[in-house]
Amino acid sequence: MKFSLSKFNSGFTLLEALMAIAIFTMGMAGFSLLFVRTWQNNSYALEMGQSSLQVSQGINTMEGYIRGARQGDDGSYPIKSAADNDLVIYSDYDSDDITERLHFYYSSGTIYMGITDPTSGLPKTYPTGDQQTQIIATHIVNNASTPVFYYYNTNYPGDTTNNPMTTPASISDVRLVKIMLHININPNRPPDNIQMQTFVEMRNLNDYDRAE
Repeated sequence: MKFSLSKFNSGFTLLEALMAIAIFTMGMAGFSLLFVRTWQNNSYALEMGQSSLQVSQGINTMEGYIRGARQGDDGSYPIKSAADNDLVIYSDYDSDDITERLHFYYSSGTIYMGITDPTSGLPKTYPTGDQQTQIIATHIVNNASTPVFYYYNTNYPGDTTNNPMTTPASISDVRLVKIMLHININPNRPPDNIQMQTFVEMRNLNDYDRAE
């Protein structure tokens, strides 16, 4: 009795099976790569969102203290100095009716706040330097062309020629402060920087206040 081999060869040949396995493997590799990249992008977007939230909270913190700037307990004018990336004011940091000196400054990707209490004796004085320092915001990528602080006088927004003011600003003329922060957890990869800004009116200043 004779059997026809064609009946047993109706399935895949070895070459066809190998080609199918190769195609399946490449497809799985492509899918895995797509999955990894999608996960990385989503993870990066989540980290950027978390960083932006942290920076937003930091801006709100600075905004509150700057808005409430007032005369120092030693009689100092509410603003001590106003530069591009460095602002020193007097404000009640911890709501204890004592006016602290607050020093906001940008250094190496981080916004800091230095806090100094006045002396307990009379006359009141403020020690040189910051007594304690807190981190306000991280992952900041401002550069020389994008300072953190901008200052405006009482004629703004009508006067755009002299505003924002040149720095270091004349402290007796400052009435409005703009805070601008550029955020990026990794400037070497997209997306581009996230920009946050806010204007803060220094409510305790008026045209009768003058720095000594």
